[in-house]
Amino acid sequence: MDKKRIVLDTNIIISAFGWNGEPKKLLDKIIENEFEWIISQNQIEELSRVLNYNKFKFSDEQKERIKTIVLSISILVEPKEKLNIINEDKDDNKILECAIEGKVGYIITGDSHLLKLKEFRDIKILKISEFF
Repeated sequence: MDKKRIVLDTNIIISAFGWNGEPKKLLDKIIENEFEWIISQNQIEELSRVLNYNKFKFSDEQKERIKTIVLSISILVEPKEKLNIINEDKDDNKILECAIEGKVGYIITGDSHLLKLKEFRDIKILKISEFF
């Protein structure tokens, strides 16, 4: 059976590294090679920006370690198609673009703009609790 290919939204990535819970369990499953995690350079840049938010209190060393881990356990794609589907938060379109380029089956997110789509081009958009 093929491994499920997934895209994780930044909120899920931050939660996976910052706290215990379902995002952390999913990260462990990715590390154990149960899923293929697809990510784009745009998402890496967004992750770098969000890791710097004061509310998360990650040390510089932790931020670098998180980015190193993410790059070592994910598959980097460069989306060719530019989308303009989500108008309320244009950055969310990058998640869809990555998912299409990576031929994933699932986007896992906590973002309401993405979740309200439910599905896009046969890609299911789910909360992490729905994914498990």
